[in-house]
Formats: sequence, structure tokens, C-alpha cells
Amino acid sequence: MDVVIIGAGVVGAACAYYASRSGLSVAVVDRGPVAGGTTGAGEGNLLVSDKEAGPELDLALLSVRLWRELAAQLPRAVEYEPKGGLVVAPDETTLKALRHFAEGQRAAGVLSTEVAPDALHDLEPHLARGLAGGFHYPQDAQVHPAQAAARLLSASGATLHLGEEVTGLVLESGTVRGVRTSRRTLRSPAVVNAAGTWAGAVASLAGAALPVLPRRGFVLVTEPLPRVVRHKVYAADYIADVASDSAALQSSAVVEGTPSGPVLIGATRERVGFDRTLSPEALRRLAAQAAALFPVLADAKVIRTYHGFRPYLPDHLPAIGPDPRVPGLFHACGHEGAGIGLAPATGALIAASLTGTEPPVPLAPFRPDRFPDGPTPSAARAAAAP
Repeated sequence: MDVVIIGAGVVGAACAYYASRSGLSVAVVDRGPVAGGTTGAGEGNLLVSDKEAGPELDLALLSVRLWRELAAQLPRAVEYEPKGGLVVAPDETTLKALRHFAEGQRAAGVLSTEVAPDALHDLEPHLARGLAGGFHYPQDAQVHPAQAAARLLSASGATLHLGEEVTGLVLESGTVRGVRTSRRTLRSPAVVNAAGTWAGAVASLAGAALPVLPRRGFVLVTEPLPRVVRHKVYAADYIADVASDSAALQSSAVVEGTPSGPVLIGATRERVGFDRTLSPEALRRLAAQAAALFPVLADAKVIRTYHGFRPYLPDHLPAIGPDPRVPGLFHACGHEGAGIGLAPATGALIAASLTGTEPPVPLAPFRPDRFPDGPTPSAARAAAAP
């Protein structure tokens, strides 16, 4: 076996897919099922609209291209929908800030068009009146996250070991040489840590600190409706929430229709550890904000809610690539709420790292050892314990 990947979410699946395409033999280990963690609780967002110019946007633009390729190679299986995004501003001050934000993105390769107030309803007929304007982002898209993970794993040909918790790493003279699970030992010269919110605990097994913490988020699902929302629509304050370091509850509605009819309404963010308690306040905020954007939703029935935990790193960039502190250990984690969108690019970077080839974008901003003041291994393990 050339590489063992810990984690059967969409990031681990993409790593398996691109490693396999590079000629490597791959095994994937997960203590649960495919997409049993953050991936299964995601909306499937593939966004460039919410990212400022910089390393994460470069990663997102690469992923936009790769998701299109995957959609062509794996037709229908991932439910790829290039619906585009619409970011709206309630007032002129916010619109001016959006305009400046979009200018910076455009220089990096993002496509966007300013939409005048009287033209917003050509894109979204049911959108609230009185908005100052917005920006249309045609590169934003959607996939079904759990199906995408399953299809990528299937296409990779990887050997799957599901329902097997990783209990340790095989270490020889400080070098990782495989993993130990509750059932077996898998030896390989490379191990990829794609364990999502538990990535800090996995890193600690090798004696490396990686300060990945969970950030809880809720999603509302309405009854099936006619296609009242055509794009992925959100207010400009969502961009600030994504970049925030606050541990407190933040909410900014992201509203989108689905091919099957229900409307998905996210997203909240709060750092509460692995507390799975239902938050009526978070749900109330989302419902109110969604109805403010789309008054037609005020009378829609919410048929279910779900929530998950995004793997958060303090600088809002994922950890991708080899860990220089521990030979043989690679990381693909810490994407927070962007993991589904960034998965293909992450997989391509990991495959390049494993094979010693030139990565498609620079790896330096994603170095796993860039957190010198991170928690000790024991603290990381405690933070990652559900």
C-alpha cells in the first residue's frame, strides 16, 4: 500500500481519487461510514464569491475547474449544479464595500457582474424589494456532498476500511509508517490526515500539534416548493461571518433551492465544542433572515433541521501537505465550511506532495507547522474528542 488516508469525507475521498490517478495504491480508513462527519452535514457549497483574493481563493478557483471536470467524468453522480451565486447588499455603504471586494477578486480570476437594484428580480423574482443591489457570481455551484464523496471513493478504487477507528500511528524512528485501527495494522510509507474536526487528535498521535477545533453550524430544510430560489443567494454580511474569529453565535442566511424542491437555509457559526444541543435561537435567526431575503418563505414549512461541525483553524486556511515535523505524515484538514468546495484542489495538492511533482498552486500558505503556539498533543486530543 502506497498511502493510507484517514477520513472518508469528501476531502479524504478527493485525496484518494487524485492519489489513485497518480498511480498510487490507496487505503481509506474511517471510524464511521462514508461522509459520516462534516461532509454529511454540509450543503454542498462550491463558492468563490465569499473568498477574498489570496491563497484560499486560488485554491477555490482551481477547485472550480476540477469540479467541472469531475462532473463531466462522473455525470449525475455528484449532482453538480452550476447555479451561480448572488450576493446582495441592503444599503449603499454595503454595496460600495461589495464593489471593492469584487474588484480584488476579479484581479485573481473571479467572474462577477454588478446587478442594479431594478435588475435583481430578473435573476430572483421572489427576492425582497428595497435592496441596494448586488453581485452575480456565475462560478458558484453546488454538489450533493455525500454522493460526491461516495462516487469519488468508488472511482478511486481505494480499499475501504469503514467502521474502524484509528487507535495509533506506526512510528519508526520518528517516521510514520502506517496506521493501527481497532481491527488491523495498515503499513504504508505515507499517511494522510483527512480526519476533519478530529484532525487535531490524529496529529497528536504523531506528537504534532495542529489546533483544529469544531465550529457548529445549523441548516434548515423546507417542504418541497416550486423553484422559488434560482441561485445561491446570501447577504453581504455572510462574508464577514466566514472570516470572523468570534466564538459567539453568528448567523447570515444562505438560501438556495434544490432540484428535488426543498429550500436549504444556512448558515450559523459558533464554537461550542462538540455540543450537539439544538439551538432554537440559531434556527429562529436563520428563519427570520431567510424570510427577510425571500418573503415568500415566511409561510413555508420547515420539515427538518440538521447540524454539523466545521473543522476550524485560527487563520481560516486549511492545513495541506507534508508535515515537516513528522516524516511520512501529510495533512488535508481545517477547511472549515469550505471543505466540499476545496476538496478537489486539496486532493490534487496531496497527490503532488505524495509523488514529488509540482503542485498546481503553492503549498507554502497551507503548511501544517505554521502554528507554533498551537495546543499540546494532549490538548488537541481533548479538543477533538466528541
